[in-house]
Amino acid sequence: MAGRAGAAPLRWASDAEANVPFVFHDPADQSRLTGYEYDIAQAIARRLGRPAQFVQNDWDGLIPGLQRGLYDMVIDGIEITPEHRQGVLFSRPYYMTSERITVRRGQQGLDTLAALHGHVVGTLKDTSAERMLQADPSIQIRSYEEETNAYTDLTNGRLDAVLLDSTIALYYGAPNPALKLVGAPIGQVAYGVAVAKDNAALLAQVNAALDGMMRDGELHHILARWKLWTPAMAALTGDQGTPDIAPDSWRHYMAATAPIPGWRARLDRYVGFLPLLLHGAVLTLAVSACAMVVAVGLGLALALLRRYGPRWLGGLAVLYVEIVRGTPLLIQILFIFYALPGIGLRLSPFVAGVVALGLNYAAYEAENYRAGLQSVARGQIEAALALNMTHAQALRFVVVPQAVRMVIPVMTNDFISLLKDSSLVSVITLTELSQTYVRLSSTYYDYFGTGLLIGVAYLLLGLPFVRLARWAEARFQTGQRGQGRQGHI
Repeated sequence: MAGRAGAAPLRWASDAEANVPFVFHDPADQSRLTGYEYDIAQAIARRLGRPAQFVQNDWDGLIPGLQRGLYDMVIDGIEITPEHRQGVLFSRPYYMTSERITVRRGQQGLDTLAALHGHVVGTLKDTSAERMLQADPSIQIRSYEEETNAYTDLTNGRLDAVLLDSTIALYYGAPNPALKLVGAPIGQVAYGVAVAKDNAALLAQVNAALDGMMRDGELHHILARWKLWTPAMAALTGDQGTPDIAPDSWRHYMAATAPIPGWRARLDRYVGFLPLLLHGAVLTLAVSACAMVVAVGLGLALALLRRYGPRWLGGLAVLYVEIVRGTPLLIQILFIFYALPGIGLRLSPFVAGVVALGLNYAAYEAENYRAGLQSVARGQIEAALALNMTHAQALRFVVVPQAVRMVIPVMTNDFISLLKDSSLVSVITLTELSQTYVRLSSTYYDYFGTGLLIGVAYLLLGLPFVRLARWAEARFQTGQRGQGRQGHI
């Protein structure tokens, strides 16, 4: 959206991967973002005279990213709670809602919070609903990352009920013919725009924009189009008007996600997924290939230092390998992306993903190369030195080529493992294949068909390298046999 000429873009963040009706990809056109909070963010940027610039981030990383200055504000159903206030500043509430209970159709007697006593109840983690449930120790709480997983488990009988706010229940629970909303609204939840603690100036501008949207009815218009205008919002804004606003956005979403009868129609939908799958596959391959280059280079250096370097450098190499192999890859990715900006090193999501995967796999490659170097006979380097080669030349032209040749099959297998582990970089905003699966399956409630598509995509990516590993292994064994025959002559 255009702003004043030369105005800095308003960078705002949300998790648009599975986030209906807040900010999400339009099911009818996956290249287009939509959602009632998307509309609110665009309106705020327009009133500030700045072009809006969306930044995708995983929900758990939204507040840490804001604190690290990766964007200016977050608008993603962030509840205004005392805990959240400790980390960020909140605007005035732009939406008020309450919690609702959803059960399977045919279930009776679970229409109040007290009635959930002793039952298994699903909700989202770190929400007001979760805190309400924690007040009754007899309730078995199952906290989810994605709301679709909670409602799917309720449908499949793994849960007795789901407690989530009305906005989510309206879009995920109510449309499901196997489920129903029961009981009266419970409690009250307020959503606010989050900005960094040291950005009070932007907070004042956002509040002024929200005040303007409430006065001239733009907020009412946005929420009514998404079927989200409620008496609580009328009380919050003082807007008691009843304009004739059709819920067009709600209808569009329901039509786009309605179950499709017949395999032909479903096949047509899957064909429409191909551009997204191709984008995810290219990103997965690019991250994996770049990370493998880092892993091979650093791994070889570590192995050489450990075997031929000074004792203290060898000790550092051992320390690196043990630390990296002893800590989870996911923690390393989050540390590099969110912790390093605290010391002034801010990496893009792609670079952070490559560095994290490369550094992690370098530790494993180092052990492979060390084994390869140890397998080269001592007489090889002694013969090279006898031919007046320097020690470095003997390593470069005699020892290292033989060691690398021996570990090529293992390297190829490691790359296939890295290809699959690259799914972890989705936590730092990279929409690779696994994140594409989350988006599509949660949007269309189709885990089976989209799961098969993603599985096939990974198989097609990894299959050439499986063949390469077999070819390298066969060629290496042939070479060994050839050398053995020569030795007997």
